[in-house]
Amino acid sequence: MTSLYSPLPLSSGAVLKNRFMLAPLTNLQSAPDGVLSDDEYRWLTMRAEGGFALTMTCAASVQAEGVGFPGQLGCHDDKHLPGLTRLAAGIKAHASHAVVQIHNSGMRALKRDGIKLMCPSDNEETGAKAMTLDEVQHARDCFIAAAVRAERAGFDGVELHGAHGYLICQFLSAEINRREDEYGGSPENRARFLLECIDGVRASTRPGFSLGVRLSPERFGIDLLEIRDLAQRLMREAKIDYLDMSLWDAFKEPQDEKYRGKPLASHFAELERGGVRLGAAGKLTTGESVQRCIDVGFDFAIIGRGAILHHDFPERVRADANFTPIALPVSAEHLRCEGLGEAFVNYMRTWKGFVAEAG
Repeated sequence: MTSLYSPLPLSSGAVLKNRFMLAPLTNLQSAPDGVLSDDEYRWLTMRAEGGFALTMTCAASVQAEGVGFPGQLGCHDDKHLPGLTRLAAGIKAHASHAVVQIHNSGMRALKRDGIKLMCPSDNEETGAKAMTLDEVQHARDCFIAAAVRAERAGFDGVELHGAHGYLICQFLSAEINRREDEYGGSPENRARFLLECIDGVRASTRPGFSLGVRLSPERFGIDLLEIRDLAQRLMREAKIDYLDMSLWDAFKEPQDEKYRGKPLASHFAELERGGVRLGAAGKLTTGESVQRCIDVGFDFAIIGRGAILHHDFPERVRADANFTPIALPVSAEHLRCEGLGEAFVNYMRTWKGFVAEAG
């Protein structure tokens, strides 16, 4: 068995001190214009201090038009640089690899006056209009520019958010992406936007700057085997350091009946990966489930809910391999003590059964 506390080298040269990665968690805590708040700084630096080898921000916007959440951290304007610089230093002070997840919501962006919702193709449900070729290439360049901005701020790397039905995922989806140009049609063409983002980030940042990609294999018109094939391509081409598979439940069987017969995780853990590291997210909330994730073949585990409940989740698992988080619902005061600001606490109240009602 691989130890959860074995170092994990990345191809860019960094070495993660253990196998725990903080999930990129929406928390709604920053300013309306995307400037870092003290609450978001505290939330993230507490996780770095709590033992996470890689501390990742929430999805951070690469374009104003692509902002998907109120209080979303920004990485699309130089006005965000002072806060990002402070945050990078605060995370790295605890020997944690500091990463910005860069993101564009596309058709799922917040609807605001004067903002045109972006989508590869017209989308009746959201009212988004098909992007022109110039708009596609501009959006790609905004991802690249955000990575450069994160590097300027002192971060160790970025992750491209290609999951959960946001813009990169919208390009990957045959259901959403009905373009007839070089960005639509075949799986190769639908992956072009992501692949050009990868190439652009690599060409525009220093050799030691780490690059990850998050993918999800289900929902939003995504086909499991297409994503498995894309994952294999990304690992064979070895232009990225790691692949972050968001599975919702790492050990369940696929939703699609034709792919059932083995756990969703196995579709990815069995792939050839060379020097690219592979991680999984999805209900990894206990010490036992995290070790199981590593035992089935993943290189690292991505922790969300457990990290919300305990800022020092990795250290608690180190002390007790069978660690189980505090039972739900928890008090708002518990979450405040774990570094969540009021906006984040209120957001967690929207998760059924997570926060106890005040008595």
